[in-house]
Amino acid sequence: MTRNRLLLGISLSVMGAGLLAGCERSSGTAPEAQPPAPVAQPAPKPASKPTEPDAAAVAKLASHFFQAPRNQAPLPTDTEAQVALGRMLFHEPRLSKNHDVSCNSCHGLTTFGVDNKALSDGHKGQKGSRNSPTVYNAAHHIAQFWDGRAATLEAQAEGPMMNPVEMAMPDAKRVEATLSSMPEYASRFRTAFPKTGKPVTLANAARALAAFERTLTTPSRFDRFLAGEHAALSAQEQRGLEAFVTTGCTTCHNGPAVGGASFQKLGLVEAYPALTDAGRFDATKNEDDRGYFRVPTLRNVEMTGPYLHDGSVKDLPTMVRLMGRYQLGRTLKDGEVDDLVAFLKSLTGELPPAERISAPALPPSTKRTPKPDPS
Repeated sequence: MTRNRLLLGISLSVMGAGLLAGCERSSGTAPEAQPPAPVAQPAPKPASKPTEPDAAAVAKLASHFFQAPRNQAPLPTDTEAQVALGRMLFHEPRLSKNHDVSCNSCHGLTTFGVDNKALSDGHKGQKGSRNSPTVYNAAHHIAQFWDGRAATLEAQAEGPMMNPVEMAMPDAKRVEATLSSMPEYASRFRTAFPKTGKPVTLANAARALAAFERTLTTPSRFDRFLAGEHAALSAQEQRGLEAFVTTGCTTCHNGPAVGGASFQKLGLVEAYPALTDAGRFDATKNEDDRGYFRVPTLRNVEMTGPYLHDGSVKDLPTMVRLMGRYQLGRTLKDGEVDDLVAFLKSLTGELPPAERISAPALPPSTKRTPKPDPS
């Protein structure tokens, strides 16, 4: 029971009856019992109305979450045919060398776009070196992957298919041959990309995947709060939001995705312990980028652990304390951590309807479909 719901009540019992002063005895009969004196009950207090937050203060807090990332390319216009094809490809294990890994294997759509593992399992059970980030709300990111090596969702979608640790396809020709071998895919590619001479290409497959991923958004109570429904967040969550802004968290975690809009150094104020991953340096080879990572979105962060690029932090309160120390130079008090975590949980959104994210029926393989290759 929380203190906000605690109801204070007073239960009064009257034990026995009052005795009459100067009680008389008469012919051996007991004195007549008297009813207890009435007990005055306290008058009920009028219910207090919840305090409405100051509109100007709310607007100032909200201003940190509206602006899209700078230098982000305009999003393309996607068709329903492209989105439907992309949904199929997202769940398609035959886009992997051994026909056993799909995009959904590491980015489970029913588990908020992750697999809740520190490092995901790829081809032949191999593990990469970085945690699989959520695909939900990824369209709001300035770039994709922890090191930002893919500027767009389309570029990101191609990467895992050819990565030898992930889906391990040998080349684009193998991807295209696999998809072309199934008549339903060939037909769907022609419908989705009618103005291209060769519809079934790796680039068009990535384009369809990106179109589908752009539909993967998770509106939350926080969005209702930003829209003016202040009661959507509890008093503690509002305190957490204020702390989130005033302690400096919005320096990195801002914009519509509450993150994803910039690259930041891990260990900005104090060197992060045992950091061996070079981060963005791997993509740019610029020494100034060493130790920098694309800031992750905090939407659904309650559900997307473990945390950091290597999945080394298991719980959210610990992650909050670490960020306070190494990014802000602050030792957060227990109450501050509780409020911040309460706010972060308000970012947990609603998953899209099942008919959009569940695995659809996939075309059957044919004699021309390349066989699984576990090598």
